[in-house]
Amino acid sequence: MITTSATAEGLGAFVDASPSPFHVCATVAAELEAAGYSRLHETDEWTQAAGRRYVIRGGSLIAWNGDGAALGAALRIVGGHTDSPNLRLKQHPDRRSAGLATVALEPYGGAWLNSWLDRDLGLSGRLAYEGPSGVEYALVTIDEPVLRVPQLAIHLSEDRKGVHLDPQRHVDALRGVESAEPIVDWVAARAGLAPGGVLGWELMTHDLAPSRLIGTDAEFLSAPRLDNQGTCYAGLRALLDAAAGDAVPMLALFDHEEVGSGSERGASSDFLVTVCERLVAGLGGGREDFLRTMAASICVSGDMAHATHPNYPDRHEPGHLIAVGGGPVLKVNQNLRYASDAVGEAEFALACRAAGVPLQRYVHRADLPCGSTIGPLTATRTGLRTVDVGAPQLAMHSSRELMGAADVPMYSAALQAFLAG
Repeated sequence: MITTSATAEGLGAFVDASPSPFHVCATVAAELEAAGYSRLHETDEWTQAAGRRYVIRGGSLIAWNGDGAALGAALRIVGGHTDSPNLRLKQHPDRRSAGLATVALEPYGGAWLNSWLDRDLGLSGRLAYEGPSGVEYALVTIDEPVLRVPQLAIHLSEDRKGVHLDPQRHVDALRGVESAEPIVDWVAARAGLAPGGVLGWELMTHDLAPSRLIGTDAEFLSAPRLDNQGTCYAGLRALLDAAAGDAVPMLALFDHEEVGSGSERGASSDFLVTVCERLVAGLGGGREDFLRTMAASICVSGDMAHATHPNYPDRHEPGHLIAVGGGPVLKVNQNLRYASDAVGEAEFALACRAAGVPLQRYVHRADLPCGSTIGPLTATRTGLRTVDVGAPQLAMHSSRELMGAADVPMYSAALQAFLAG
């Protein structure tokens, strides 16, 4: 049986502090620093990669506990992603329509657009500007109701059954009546930067309603971005709680999973491979040692999983119903939308057994397109045996998602047992 520090309330606080992938990295880094981890920079020489270390590349972060690590030790990696579907600012965001000032937004990832209507939205992300040593950036968080995408009145719809949302025309946000100041300059001023000084930005909206436990017995966690900050939090607690073993426990959190991972910091990039190689080199190993280490290592690709919806049970594979509060989920797809194979499945089953938590097994309906994760990409890019797992949730890709409060500690305990080997 595993003792874990992960709680549903802790996940809610983590999510509320992390409205963007960059904030996820900052939140995780602060926890790591408090636990004795120190940051390495990719531009520095890694003369000593052992010990408790982490590295950040944009909205991605990799951390490992190499205390007492020996050359040849296997890596046990929990992977996840920091990004979530949302609405993001376009490059020329300032517009006027019907006498009102609006902000042009573009859906990121598979955002469930109707869920973003009639919500008070804040802004977050990062601003790039010219600093004393070149281009620098500042994180920005505006937890105030500055934007809103209003729903069309039911009296104006064609059949009073709702409207089809065009992502080009129907998701621009209302900002004000006059609002002559460019929105990016307004955000820059809130970040303490000079108007016109912003050279680039990655700004996104976030729902301002705080995460909270709901239900008559407080058995559910209602929160934004559970997909996939649920894994970021559970994996972080697992890394911090994991007992020392022969293997090196590692946490790898990637940006851009929701749009295919094809970036310099996504799961399709060289980020994980180069960190692993430099870790082995920092232990005194060469290329042969690195290849042997990768062959002995394994990765759990953690993402959220579809719980069976009580109002739509027919949308699920009838032989693989997934219960909220039923424990971690092993995800298998014969067409490799998930990377799990029999050996990886067995490894995670053993981890759940060691943690004392139940294991659920998910298969997508064969007549519906199946989503994917960083799992197949990580396996292809690194050659690591990879198994796809998750925690059950409802309302995936909505601006507001739902999961069982009891699933948070069970998920983290399973990941902790996996890291401990």
